[in-house]
Order: sequence, then C-alpha cells, then structure tokens
Amino acid sequence: MRGIDFREVRALISMADVLELLGFQARESSGQQRRGPCLLHGSDESSRVFSVNLAKNAFQCFKCGAVGNQLDLWAAVTKQSLYQAALDLCQRLNRDVPWLKTAQR
Repeated sequence: MRGIDFREVRALISMADVLELLGFQARESSGQQRRGPCLLHGSDESSRVFSVNLAKNAFQCFKCGAVGNQLDLWAAVTKQSLYQAALDLCQRLNRDVPWLKTAQR
C-alpha cells in the first residue's frame, strides 16, 4: 500500500471544505470560529457544543470530548480509517493524492 503524506492532505483540504461536504450549519459565528451541533454525537440542532476554528483547521466538542483536525473529522463522521478518509476527500474535492515519495536506492 502506498503511503500518503497526511500533512500535505491537511494543507490541500481546509476545514471549511470538510464542513461544507458534511452540510454543517453553524449556529454562531465570530471571525474564524464557528459553533453548532456536534457532527459526531448527533447533538440537538440548536446546540452550540461543537466549536471549529477555520484558521487552525481544528475542532472540539465540549460534550463528547472529540478533538482533531479536518481529516480526523472526516474520518470519524464517515467511519473510515485515516488512510481511506484522505483518499475519499481528495477524490470528492478533485485534488491529487499527495503520495509519499519512496527513497531511491
């Protein structure tokens, strides 16, 4: 199995891209911060327990304790491994998969 440069995937795909794919509807916005219902534990639609920082590509749920970046979020919501989630996101967003370069001998 070829290796994926996950750091490059996170550079290519923003948290905003992932939230749009997931249909996230923020209940509160302030600058680069968005708050709304948790996409992971299915909180009430009027809830604001899920916090996202678009500039840092990071999320946190203050109820279920989930934290991570945009790739972690996609993997968790779609119940895929990180590897499969990276492939899936690149395909859905028409981005080239950043494969790790193998060392030449």
